[in-house]
Amino acid sequence: MKLLFIVNPISGGVNKEPFLKEAKLLCDKYGISYTVFKTTGKNDKEEALKVIDKIKPDKIASVGGDGTTLFVATLLLGTDYPMGIIPLGSANGMATELYVNLKPIEALKDIILSDIVGGLDMILINGEHYTLHIGDVGINASIVDSYEKDKNRGMITYAKYFLEEMTRLKHFNVTVEANGESKKSMVLMTAICNARKYGTGVPLNIIGNPMDGLFEIVLIEKVDTSSLLAAGLAVLHEEFHDSQTSSVIQTDKAVITFEEPRLLQLDGEVIQKYDRLDIELLKGAVKFITTTENLYYKN
Repeated sequence: MKLLFIVNPISGGVNKEPFLKEAKLLCDKYGISYTVFKTTGKNDKEEALKVIDKIKPDKIASVGGDGTTLFVATLLLGTDYPMGIIPLGSANGMATELYVNLKPIEALKDIILSDIVGGLDMILINGEHYTLHIGDVGINASIVDSYEKDKNRGMITYAKYFLEEMTRLKHFNVTVEANGESKKSMVLMTAICNARKYGTGVPLNIIGNPMDGLFEIVLIEKVDTSSLLAAGLAVLHEEFHDSQTSSVIQTDKAVITFEEPRLLQLDGEVIQKYDRLDIELLKGAVKFITTTENLYYKN
């Protein structure tokens, strides 16, 4: 077996070297050929594709967080290379969503041993931007934008911007065209979901499935103390999910329009402002290495 590790050395502020040392011992023990590619922020896509073309790996492991997973997935679009996830980011939301073992070395063992490969959906926005997990416009996009500009990291910094954003909440108009219907709403946030939960564990919808050929648009119409409390409880159990402050549209294609350009974030990365989002689902776009513990996987 030829294994390629694609590693983001700085994702989540997590040191990847202890894992790589442990992975080397495991691969050496069982005679597994492996290559490590580390992203640098310069020409990563071109350089990674060169490595893939040169070694033609049997399996590829994404080592990092949600951003790294998205990077590797977009690399592999249109190919037959299967990928797995080694969760070494700050939140590891997509890994959690896909029932990946959160112990990195155990996740590697699953990638090596498993012959189960399922089709993982991806969302394409305006013909150029991808998301595997969750994108949004509104409250969270503004929080992420402020967070990215701060030299400090961690939940304390995130909480600071969360509280600041709560003090200046403003509704905005949104129109969603999907499934042959048009819906207009006044919202605080519009979310585009290929999964159910943010990396923090807070659920946006309880019907999401990143392997079912559909995505969800969640319109958050209200945020108050009771709904925040419900969201906090929902981290512990989904029966507390408050559907009264939001509405969900499930589809495989949609157009979202705003009265003025608004900031879009995808998988934790701020993109830019748009007044129109053309969204389509790429069903089973990524070959994903998983196990029978993944409740989304169907034979």
